Amino acid sequence: MLNPPAPRPQLLVFTDLDGTLLDHADYSYAPAQPALAALQARGIPLVLASSKTAAEIERLHEALGLGSTPAIVENGAGVLRSGRVRSAEDDHARLRAALATLPPDLRQAFRGFSDMSPQEVSKLTGLAAEDAVRAKDRQFSEPGIWLGGDAALEEFRARLAAQGIAAQQGGRFLTLSFGATKADRIAEIAADYGTPCTLALGDAPNDIAMLEAADFGVIIRNDHGPGIPPLAGEADGRITRTARPGPSGWNDAVLDFLETHACAGDPASHG
Repeated sequence: MLNPPAPRPQLLVFTDLDGTLLDHADYSYAPAQPALAALQARGIPLVLASSKTAAEIERLHEALGLGSTPAIVENGAGVLRSGRVRSAEDDHARLRAALATLPPDLRQAFRGFSDMSPQEVSKLTGLAAEDAVRAKDRQFSEPGIWLGGDAALEEFRARLAAQGIAAQQGGRFLTLSFGATKADRIAEIAADYGTPCTLALGDAPNDIAMLEAADFGVIIRNDHGPGIPPLAGEADGRITRTARPGPSGWNDAVLDFLETHACAGDPASHG
């Protein structure tokens, strides 16, 4: 369990990274700086929630000055707490073993990060070479690209589901993992903080459950992927959409939320 900071936060913010807090092309969060500063001024914890590995998220977590705030890694399959990730019993190895049981045509249609060299991952993601190595350092999940058709993808998902594996489509990649999702981690982390109000922001289908699990959700405009279809929460305003994409839209949404929702708190009360 975490020791919640004092005063206890009235709000927790959970955010996806690529295409949401980070720009799709250059991975910059610079346009979101005003909103990031506003969260800090109010003592509102920012929980990073991504398909990225702990090795990748650690550097961003430190750059953002998030201190002891936990982070959700590998699409919810793990949680980074105080610089450490709770270990799983060789989840990644089990995923790779499950892939090996598939018919050759299905297996060959999925090209995971473990099938790629660091150079291939770098080219595919735009990451620097050293960051591509961190992206391949998987503990719980296996992201990749689907090279087959829709019918084959449906069979691929069904065969993996029979082994307890979910295949979640993100903004860039199809990610395989066992069980836990970003949405599961919202409840877990919120409980550690005394169950305050929660706000989630995301841009891709693998963020839908997280957006729906939070008290409030924001769909960040996605100009580079499948995006998110209309959700039930939009009808009553619990879930909203941004006009701008990436960190610019993120900045707009967070600042608007802080101005219009009582649970965002008062910056004056935090010095």
